[in-house]
Amino acid sequence: MSAYALVISAHPDDAELACGGTIRNLTNEGLGVVFLDCTRGELGTRGTPERRAQEAQRAGEILGIQHRECLGMPDGAIEHTQENIRAIATVIRAWRPHIVLIPPPVERHPDHVAVHRLCTAATFVAGLSKVTTYRDGVEQQPHRPQRTLCFQQQYDFPRLPDLYVDISSTIQAKMDSIRAYTSQFHAPGDYTSDEPETFISRPAFLLELEARARYYGSRIGTEFAEGFLAVEPVGVGSLSALL
Repeated sequence: MSAYALVISAHPDDAELACGGTIRNLTNEGLGVVFLDCTRGELGTRGTPERRAQEAQRAGEILGIQHRECLGMPDGAIEHTQENIRAIATVIRAWRPHIVLIPPPVERHPDHVAVHRLCTAATFVAGLSKVTTYRDGVEQQPHRPQRTLCFQQQYDFPRLPDLYVDISSTIQAKMDSIRAYTSQFHAPGDYTSDEPETFISRPAFLLELEARARYYGSRIGTEFAEGFLAVEPVGVGSLSALL
């Protein structure tokens, strides 16, 4: 098994919110993308884990991803343990991605920060030949991704993004994948309940998300963009690669 990119998130819908346009860009190019959700999002105020799993399946189809799996860590209580580091490292070794996209180091939700720490450890551990892991009873070979990038969630990055990706052609797919989570976001007519409104279920939330993408697009001369922080320095062989 192999994938070009592995996107690791704390909860279902994190990846779509943070980098759905970038993911659709990759899948439009015929490149394989795998989503790894660390939890089922069972503490969410709205919906149920079962419904959210169905919504996640639909969202992944909209973005054209190759595969999605969930580690089943406890929502709201993700711990920095060797067990959790190895669980993520096992998935990295299984899919052998070139690029890993992970949560940022500073965030509103503690699970996002916890997953960032787990991922930076796991990408290193996955490359160690003396660390043994198994998948489906088969011993895995070491693998270290070539690049790790942090996607943006609710908080602003601690600095300006290191990299902007033009998503002008895929902004609609991004927003459609988010709206697939009808229990979580404003979806009049598609989801009816007496559950309380949340920060992300407000009608204005999706408008705010689109506004940020439009602002980032303005910084690089496009209509919409998503921003990323690089964990390692980014280098190019020639300035011509920038154009």
